[in-house]
Amino acid sequence: MDRGQQRGGSWSGARRVLKSVRDVMAASRSAQARLDQVVKVIAGGMVAEVCSVYVQRAGDVLELFATEGLKPEAVHVTRLRVGEGLVGDIAAHARPLAIADAQSHPAFAYRPETGEEIYHSLMGVPILRGGRVIGVLVVQNRRPRHYSEEEVETMETIAMVLAELVASGEVVNPAELHPTDGIAVLPVRLEGLRLNAGIAMGQAVLHRPRIAITRLIAEDTAAEVKRLTQALSSLHTALDDLLAAPDLADSGEHRDVLETYRMFAQDSGWLGRIRETMGAGLTAEAAVQKVQEDTRARMAHVSDPYLRERLLDFEDLTNRLLQHLAGNGGTAAAAGLPEDAVLIARSLGPAELLDYDRSKLRAVVMEEGSATAHVSIIGRALGVPVLGRVKGVLDKIDPLDPVIVDADHSQMFIRPSEDVQQAFHETMRARAARAAEYISMRELPSITRDGVAVSLNINAGLLADLSHLEETGAEGVGLYRTEIPFMVRSAFPDVADQTRFYKKVFKAVGSRSVVFRTLDIGGDKTLSYMSHPDEENPAMGWRSIRIGLDHPVLLREQLRSLLRASAKRRLDVMFPMISDVAEFEAARAILELEMKRAARRGDPPPKQIRVGAMLEVPALAWQLEALLPKVDFLSIGSNDLLQFLFASDRGNPALSERYDMLSPAVLRFLRAVVELCAAANVPLSICGEMAGRPLEAMALVGIGLRSLSMTPASIGPVKSLVRSLDISDLEPYLVELCRRPDRSLRSALKAFAQDHGAAI
Repeated sequence: MDRGQQRGGSWSGARRVLKSVRDVMAASRSAQARLDQVVKVIAGGMVAEVCSVYVQRAGDVLELFATEGLKPEAVHVTRLRVGEGLVGDIAAHARPLAIADAQSHPAFAYRPETGEEIYHSLMGVPILRGGRVIGVLVVQNRRPRHYSEEEVETMETIAMVLAELVASGEVVNPAELHPTDGIAVLPVRLEGLRLNAGIAMGQAVLHRPRIAITRLIAEDTAAEVKRLTQALSSLHTALDDLLAAPDLADSGEHRDVLETYRMFAQDSGWLGRIRETMGAGLTAEAAVQKVQEDTRARMAHVSDPYLRERLLDFEDLTNRLLQHLAGNGGTAAAAGLPEDAVLIARSLGPAELLDYDRSKLRAVVMEEGSATAHVSIIGRALGVPVLGRVKGVLDKIDPLDPVIVDADHSQMFIRPSEDVQQAFHETMRARAARAAEYISMRELPSITRDGVAVSLNINAGLLADLSHLEETGAEGVGLYRTEIPFMVRSAFPDVADQTRFYKKVFKAVGSRSVVFRTLDIGGDKTLSYMSHPDEENPAMGWRSIRIGLDHPVLLREQLRSLLRASAKRRLDVMFPMISDVAEFEAARAILELEMKRAARRGDPPPKQIRVGAMLEVPALAWQLEALLPKVDFLSIGSNDLLQFLFASDRGNPALSERYDMLSPAVLRFLRAVVELCAAANVPLSICGEMAGRPLEAMALVGIGLRSLSMTPASIGPVKSLVRSLDISDLEPYLVELCRRPDRSLRSALKAFAQDHGAAI
């Protein structure tokens, strides 16, 4: 008998077991009675001497709720912690386990009241609901038995059916698993990760895209396959309509995201697993949900951020496909939104966010998410505050609860008290007034009171960011992060694609300047289509220009695209994370190769080419005398530079307040760089968080920096500061301050600002 015949036989057996389980579940008996009968049916159908169901209780405890084969007196007595024993191991890792000799396994935990010492082999699967383990289903046999993959899949399918009963509230009160650290009506403050800055007030709208599946067993498999085909066709049409929407028709990273998402919807592996699962006799909805649960379980312990974000895209697709199968909207987007909606979700896909009425959407809060997630890119394009990684928000919030999202400070307030609401109303009014003030000075020059010009530029990584040039009156783009278009694709963009994109950037900036940073990947910015080594310290590992020099084709194609796109314009290009002069020389040599290649082809050349380096690695500061004659400009990348100076991971919350960027060590280091660049007549700028904070910007101007690049939202506040400064007072004061042994100069600089009317 071949594998196909074996599989066909096993699917046939699976259908019989599932039908029997379904009949038991449909009976009008108590939940306990149904569980007691289900374990008998499963034991018979799986040819096992034992079948047991463990249900998770409060405190991460698994309780034996029903058994066929173990001692009856162990029911509701035997308990295992999550992670304890083989059952606890299945729950802890949300994955199946099949062992021919369970008692020899190091994780085996013996419970004498069960009488299980006579059973040797064991197979168990997690009972999953919404990606969370809510129980474990186990079968055991007296003799050593090697359970097949088909038997494991059958058990997983049965567990999915059982999940409906376990999660119904009839077995365990759902409130038992909810956090008990406060009364629901009390105000709650939660912290998260800022994915897009801003402040918003509104009413909570719970996304909750889960579709209730009432029919699990298929009566006619061919009819279910037809329903799936029709739903997929409807899904693809809906995605095409979304891409054709007028406000999304323009090119940009948000469109690249949706194009990639559209490709996911045609992924043959995903669709193949769904169709294969339907072969077990499940309905189309049940098969889609089972593949979703299996994928969640496999990905639960994946730490790679890009892979986890792609999982969210597949979850979004799964939910949308279920909606098309069910014939309804399925999410809060299908219902009417309040005028000031704050969307709350465990996770969101990019298309799901775009389902919502953007005119009523004030903010987005998620339990998951990262700055490079597709939904974050879409959120930035829409201009709404986005807060991610807000742990437990769905357990603490009810629909239409009043909510304040303060993404600027990575926090949110649920049911805020009147005084908190009043404070934020005042904050928002003040922000609106300041925004009007900043707009009014948009055309005014960024010049100090004593006539010193300070160039203010924006950092950008999206085409949508470039609209802020006109809004803010910024002089240009001091840092264009070219890696983001690479990160939202499923394959390397070719030269033609890159050239088209860079031409759009040039068109958007108009006559203003733009500095392109070459590909800065690696570390926390990985590409799904490129292998990255496991590194103990990725921030200081194989990343940035190191990858470009080791894979010169990548760098050559990017530089070739930039040269073609910049025809008859000035091209400013800089190489990131240069650690020594030889790296810069090697990178510049690659650029010169591409310039010669373009000349041979007869491509129209740029009007001018300026080549720079980023100072992020402290070692480069002691090589500036050798480097400066070779560069046209230098840019300080403050974020990486400061974490390397202090040997302090900037993403580690335990270290976030330990070191201050306004310390004498930092300012003396930067002033030395300023003096060397001034002596060599090399233009110097700084980009990063430090440049966009008014107090820090005051210190930077005071030590001699005259070009700052920052987020668009920081242009107004920093310009207001610059126009309130008198450099002749500030410079000598900073010289004196830098001699101090203080850990931080922040308080002294604040005092100076207050005494001299500086707008910090």
